Amino acid sequence: MTPSRRHFLMGAAALSAAVATPEMVRAAIAQEVAAPWALATADLEGDIAPRAMRLVHGRAPAGLEGTLFRNGPGKFRRPGGSATHWFDGDGLMRSFTLTDGAVTLAARFADTPKRRTETELNAVVTPGFGTAGDSRARIGSNDDANAANTAVMVTGDKVWALWEGGSPLRMDAATLATEQFVSLRDDLKGMPFQAHPRYAPDGTIWNVGTNGDQVIVWHLQASGALIDAQVLRLPRASYLHDFTATARHLIFVLQPWVFDHPGMPYLTQFAWKPELGTQVLVVDKADLTSTRIYELETFSFFHLGDGWEEADGTIRFDVATNRDATFAIEGARVLVAGRGTVPGEASVLKLVTLHPHGRAELTSSGVTAEFPKGDPRRAGIERSLTVHVAGERGGRPLPNGLAVQDWKTGRNHAFSFGDDQIMEEAVFVPKPGTTAERDAWLVAPSINLAEGVTELHVFDVASVEGGPVATWRADVALPAGFHGAWRG
Repeated sequence: MTPSRRHFLMGAAALSAAVATPEMVRAAIAQEVAAPWALATADLEGDIAPRAMRLVHGRAPAGLEGTLFRNGPGKFRRPGGSATHWFDGDGLMRSFTLTDGAVTLAARFADTPKRRTETELNAVVTPGFGTAGDSRARIGSNDDANAANTAVMVTGDKVWALWEGGSPLRMDAATLATEQFVSLRDDLKGMPFQAHPRYAPDGTIWNVGTNGDQVIVWHLQASGALIDAQVLRLPRASYLHDFTATARHLIFVLQPWVFDHPGMPYLTQFAWKPELGTQVLVVDKADLTSTRIYELETFSFFHLGDGWEEADGTIRFDVATNRDATFAIEGARVLVAGRGTVPGEASVLKLVTLHPHGRAELTSSGVTAEFPKGDPRRAGIERSLTVHVAGERGGRPLPNGLAVQDWKTGRNHAFSFGDDQIMEEAVFVPKPGTTAERDAWLVAPSINLAEGVTELHVFDVASVEGGPVATWRADVALPAGFHGAWRG
């Protein structure tokens, strides 16, 4: 279907048309004592100028040069009103630059209309994923509510700060200065471009943006230039934060958290209907009208790993599954409160197998996991390894370690820092001149709760159980981020 901005955006609840009343303070948040993990959602009051991090363990691997960019919310609270959900803080772009064995850290807030308005009013007034906002919000388009706080896409000497419901925000990779929202085509200005683009073996980029049961499918050159944009109808209007892809297909996992009624904040539009089960829609990249639907048992999720397709047409991909949407609705609200008991269970890593004859299987690794990532050299093609954060459990939210799941052997290789650390998402960085999956490093930050600072770690994929081969420590703590990307 040829995309029309007006047609695509109509039917969704306009941000400017719905102002919800504040929700009652939940009993889980009512405790006065700050939780040990509260530093994960503490406010950063300003940008962090470039500064050296101190090497405190090991030494930098030879040949590891480049920058890890990471994005995530950095400020939630203002005197006149605060964000009440983890997903609604102001976007903070971080860079960790590794050169000659040394690391330089910098961080800068995305200069969005949302942040400018709320800085002027000294209050969070913009409705978001789980924050109601109020009548002082200035919303004329999706991008007036855009927090630019979720993920990063690297395009040459620029980085795009990605959100869920609006345009990418272009920032300078060297200085992290905000430039402007990206319009991929004039008539598609403001259309949603989600936080999890997928890279194809040919180097092009696929991404989506959702509105109810409509999905705009973006296809880009590696430079970020638009190749094509088409609109696809989904079988159901599920909440969709992530999708995945193989070399030939796009894959949409449709959980039974489905659109029920218009409203704000955004999450109030959805109802959990486990009796619907989970569907998987497979779409031919060459012809978006050519589709197949698979049925799976009920689960909820945020994140998928890269998919691949085998010679006989079997498709596989991994997913961090949850029993229901409790964390999205309740748990992330308690996290930003910084106290109380976080409801919801830790996600479990599972492998989805879609057989050509129509049967679907879900195989559990048995380990808790989030943020599954694969070797970028194998995006869309067969692989065996998935890196993920690990160690989250009931009563202690947020992960404390890192692990590599080997789907061929069934083994999970894990390292835990213990509860004095909050581990963040890791990215694969291939070792120069190599091709094997295990010939790579994992680069990831953490929050050292005991020291009250951010650290950066490098692990070797082949021996992740041995812990980091190098660790650098900052003199500042940054709030926990969501997603990152590497530029070598």
